[in-house]
Amino acid sequence: QVQFVESGGGLVQPGGSLRLSCVASGSIFSIYEMGWYRQAPGKQREFVATITSAGSLKYVDSVKGRFTISRDNAKNTVYLQMNSLKPEDTAVYYCNKIPRTGSSWGQGTQVTVSS
Repeated sequence: QVQFVESGGGLVQPGGSLRLSCVASGSIFSIYEMGWYRQAPGKQREFVATITSAGSLKYVDSVKGRFTISRDNAKNTVYLQMNSLKPEDTAVYYCNKIPRTGSSWGQGTQVTVSS
């Protein structure tokens, strides 16, 4: 199974920035469409952003213009640059391949936006 390790979360004030990283196991990362997801307390996990193997991007409306997803295939890594953070962005952030067949969720990385 493909496994993922997320990092880069933390506590940040509203308006601040964080850059999340997700490293994938395996040798064929470059062909995967990759996605970032988040789960806030008491809520279901939701889609945040995706990037295809060709570099096409998609975002949920609530993060458009603030978040940027990117990837480095040489490092088996996908990133999420988060700017202008808001308290409602507080959640555990996860990455995964799309579709999720043959993969498992990592532990995620906690992002807390609070003054």
